[in-house]
Amino acid sequence: MILFPKPRFKVCCITSIEEAQLAIRYGASAIGLVSSMPSGPGVIPEWLIREIAISVPPGVATFLLTSQQDVKAIIAQQRHCSVNTIQLCDRLSADSLAELREALPGISLVPVIHILDAEALHEAQVAARVAHALLLDSGNPEKPVKELGGTGRIHDWSISRCIREAVAVPVFLAGGLSPQNIGEAIRQVHPYSVDVCSGLRTDGQLNEAKLEVFVSNLESAWRRQNNAGT
Repeated sequence: MILFPKPRFKVCCITSIEEAQLAIRYGASAIGLVSSMPSGPGVIPEWLIREIAISVPPGVATFLLTSQQDVKAIIAQQRHCSVNTIQLCDRLSADSLAELREALPGISLVPVIHILDAEALHEAQVAARVAHALLLDSGNPEKPVKELGGTGRIHDWSISRCIREAVAVPVFLAGGLSPQNIGEAIRQVHPYSVDVCSGLRTDGQLNEAKLEVFVSNLESAWRRQNNAGT
């Protein structure tokens, strides 16, 4: 029988200390803090990202979502925001990832792989040689106005599963997740962690009732998965 570890979950687009505390109270192992983006929800100023990040207890990952592609700019953002993880929402070369890793010891680097087609597998394998983890999302950096996350769309989970099976680093699954589909996402992909934003919000605010159902459905799916052994 195959036993899968319980998937963790990250609540993204956190906009206040109160939202961070709510997510953590329900068991979130990570929160996402969105800096300037070409599109998408949840953007907050860097002073507020820092304020939230330093309020978070030890053991919870604080993700800075950045659209920057310049290594020096990313380093400056991390130092200003005092986060322990950087989610690289736009493409960086393997050399740039290696430079970041050397410059920021102790800071986790999580490149986003936007699942547009099967070519994402090769991109993920290259990034995984340097990254601490990968995050699989449903954006499109090729559009005139880049979509780097927060689309509310799911993607082809069969590609995400192939990536999860092919790389040796943890995989976060994002893109259109909600209380209604989290069970199927876990069944199909078996990710290390899931990442949710719009699926837990009402009128832009983190909704406690949706969060409670999401956590319950996640745990139920994990138990069913292990009972089935598949």
